[in-house]
Amino acid sequence: MLSFLSIIALGFFLGMRHATDADHVVAVTTIVSRERSVRGAALIGILWGLGHTLTIFLVGSLIILFGVVIPPRLGLTMELSVGLMLILLGILNLSGMMRWITQNFGAGAGHTHSHGVLTHAHETSFGASEAETAPALNWLDRTFGRLGLYQALRPLAIGIVHGLAGSAAVALLVLTTIRVSSLAIAYLLVFGLGTVAGMMLITAAIAVPFTFSKTRFSRMNRVLATTSGVISLAFGLVIVYHMGFVHGLFTGHPSWTPR
Repeated sequence: MLSFLSIIALGFFLGMRHATDADHVVAVTTIVSRERSVRGAALIGILWGLGHTLTIFLVGSLIILFGVVIPPRLGLTMELSVGLMLILLGILNLSGMMRWITQNFGAGAGHTHSHGVLTHAHETSFGASEAETAPALNWLDRTFGRLGLYQALRPLAIGIVHGLAGSAAVALLVLTTIRVSSLAIAYLLVFGLGTVAGMMLITAAIAVPFTFSKTRFSRMNRVLATTSGVISLAFGLVIVYHMGFVHGLFTGHPSWTPR
């Protein structure tokens, strides 16, 4: 039991540390650079962590339970996808497309109308005591309604891509230390929870200077947002170069070690 608890604790804290990897931080910084609140940024971190945990758990379980071996070209392609995603995020941020997509597909697009219909339906169904009888529904509407569909799906999808790139390394590391399959899978889940917690804290902390400058120093806010886009673009280009040419994905001799 003591050994099991030690493994669980180790998995959680390693998951939190995993959230601080450079490519993870660059990706979420680019996303939260346009976020208006620390709470919204924390929710984005949670969604990113959930997407990351999903693929880590699924791919890692296949490796642990069935001994699935990922060929070098596929592994390099998964890591290349992270670089391409960072390039896309950087371009969208720098070109202003991210703001346009957020305005048209986010919480602002039709939110007022739909919220009004929802409120009317609540008043019709529940009467004046709706706030008392359905507090959870109100909380969900206030909390997640602000994100909008695009803001919710974006960090989830990015977390899934990052999970694909890192799942093999995590699973192989677990296999070298934990021989019992059930414990290894439990470790993956706890590792994922640690990643969710770590990313939630990171995104909330990153959002502080952006939200502060947005309300007081608009020029500084634009500089910070532009800088995050440039860093994302540059970091993505570096990853694409390393995966494609240094490790041979674009040549005839791919070489890949999960890390």
